[in-house]
Amino acid sequence: MAARLRELIKTLFRYKSFIIGLFMIMFFVILSVYAIVTIPYDKAIRMWNSIEYWEDYPKLALPAWVNSFSSKKLPEGTIILDSRKTELGITKSVQRIEFGGVGTLININMRFTYEYEDFPSEIALWFYVNTTEPMLITITWIKPDGTEVSVYREVLSSYQYYRLTGDLEFISRYETRLINKLGKKPNYQLSSEIALFAKEDETILDKETITPIKGKYEIKIKARTGDPKANLDVKVNIYGKVYGLLGTDDKRRDLLIGILWGAPLALSFGVFASVATVLLQMIIAAIAAWYGSWVDHLISRINEVVMIIPFLPLLIMISYFYRFSIWTLLIVVVALSAFGPGIKTYRAMFLQVREMPYIEAAQAYGASNARIILRYMVPKVLPTIVPNIVLSVPSFVFLEAALAILGVGDPQAITWGKILDEAYTGGALYWGRYHWILAPSLCLVLISVGFALMGFTLDRVFNPKLREM
Repeated sequence: MAARLRELIKTLFRYKSFIIGLFMIMFFVILSVYAIVTIPYDKAIRMWNSIEYWEDYPKLALPAWVNSFSSKKLPEGTIILDSRKTELGITKSVQRIEFGGVGTLININMRFTYEYEDFPSEIALWFYVNTTEPMLITITWIKPDGTEVSVYREVLSSYQYYRLTGDLEFISRYETRLINKLGKKPNYQLSSEIALFAKEDETILDKETITPIKGKYEIKIKARTGDPKANLDVKVNIYGKVYGLLGTDDKRRDLLIGILWGAPLALSFGVFASVATVLLQMIIAAIAAWYGSWVDHLISRINEVVMIIPFLPLLIMISYFYRFSIWTLLIVVVALSAFGPGIKTYRAMFLQVREMPYIEAAQAYGASNARIILRYMVPKVLPTIVPNIVLSVPSFVFLEAALAILGVGDPQAITWGKILDEAYTGGALYWGRYHWILAPSLCLVLISVGFALMGFTLDRVFNPKLREM
């Protein structure tokens, strides 16, 4: 047995298709092991579906390696300035003052260096206000050339999130400032990022000539309140345009996490569904061939009925009544596939096996029907189903992805199909965010090609007629 196995392995490795397919599958196996070891599934699910966890990541960022091919150095990651943390470049002072009585004056200064050749994608601020009296907060933005821009002036009494990007009031005020200073406004739609990072001269008026000023920036935040025990902390996020190996999606999530955890789910779903379906079909076919008569007739009729029922619409209909987890979906898929078209092929094989002399000998010494089927008939056909198992894995992997795109499946699971579904919903193709689609699509193609190459090689080895081709 060991000698035959060694000979089989040597034969397989003579085929380049098997080696290439094996390397592809091993790549995804390594990804799966890495994902399981570094990020436990429960933690990955919590991370993936948490809005707060990803708030410091840039939205729809391209992969960081894009900078290697870009004419401009795009801002990478996120510049995070948080007065709650002791960081270089951030100072905070709290003074008790007379402010219609006793009050509080809070000054927060934030300094950072910007050395990129393109503007940030977004700017957002969080105000953590702790006061019993209204607090007047003003923010001044100072550019490296000394230009000061008044950004914010509001009265707050509690926590506030402020998205500076898209603030039409600020943009309108800045356009008026440019008209007063330069005599006209820009010939394009001005953004908050350009207002805060571009030089205020003629170059800011034309979209083709604007460039961010490189150097050290400063954000001055001043707060006054009548509460002597008041406190204020501010977090400023300046989001870049590229991040990580695969970029981010519209929920700011790192796509690398989705690709990593999509690998073990795709492999386990495809392999388990394939093995379970083929084995069930083989056993059912063996029962039909051995017992014959009404048993064979019943199984054949069920098989024919199942073959004419549209599989995908039936699965979608069931999903409307029951919400599936990915493992429940796996069981349902196997159950619906158990009486699939493979039964006819295996039944024809078992009809030939049933007539072999050793089967008659087993009957003669009194072997039970179950023993004959499982011990003598199934092992005879088992080698021929290995290629079928390997070749059917891609179909189940694509099935899971298709079901996810159609909204059928586990809404919490991290799968490649779910990423594609969200990319389609988010208009990734329309907005040119191709990285969002390419990563999961490429993974689906590679894992399918890997199993297909291995399956065709196994089919060639186990089928003597194909071996001669």
